[in-house]
Amino acid sequence: MHREPASTNSGAISVVIPALNEEERISACINRLAGSDVAEVIVVDGGSTDDTVRIARSMGARVLSGPANRGRQQNIGAQHARGAILLFLHADTSLPRGFADQIRETLGRGKVSAGAFRFRLDERKRRLRLVEWMVALRCRLFSLPYGDQAIFVSREMFDRAGRFANLPVMEDFDLLLRLKRLGRISLANGVAVTSARRWRQEGVWKLTLKHQVCILGYYLRIPPERLARWRNARESADLKP
Repeated sequence: MHREPASTNSGAISVVIPALNEEERISACINRLAGSDVAEVIVVDGGSTDDTVRIARSMGARVLSGPANRGRQQNIGAQHARGAILLFLHADTSLPRGFADQIRETLGRGKVSAGAFRFRLDERKRRLRLVEWMVALRCRLFSLPYGDQAIFVSREMFDRAGRFANLPVMEDFDLLLRLKRLGRISLANGVAVTSARRWRQEGVWKLTLKHQVCILGYYLRIPPERLARWRNARESADLKP
């Protein structure tokens, strides 16, 4: 497998952003990284039909192409990344100030295999505060953050864990379970703020239930393709006027 030459700087961070039709958010996402201590920003587009690719290139990001599958997109970005540290960032998530130093400090803790930021949504409604509390409880009890929390990992640990599996759903969850076998998953002190658009569109309880059903289905070894069909069918039904 072709791999870009790694940076000689062991603290160099490559930001990998999987994207699909994110023209409304990709500019702000990349702009928030400007001036930060990162080696590069890689956007892996999954076949956008809007201006995502053009905007990302105009913002100075390196743009690659891949299938519309977030795990495979992130693997492509990691394969071409030059940094010794990989940060997987969703286009609708904002990182805290000083995030690069926080990443290095977190990965430098004893026996840590990977990390993520604390979780917050960008709307201050009471039901969404409960979602944040549930995510915090999950992280505290099980050390399993969501992909929305900007997972970061050294290239070495990422390769040892076997990279993202080719799954249509649960790719972040699956990787974190394998990383947990190699060390602790630790949270940085800062907060990653994620758009509440999915909770707003689908409904707080429907989306929360969907997440839990997918987790249960994963443990019950229900084929991930079936889970993806169920999830996508529910999304289509929930978003109908």
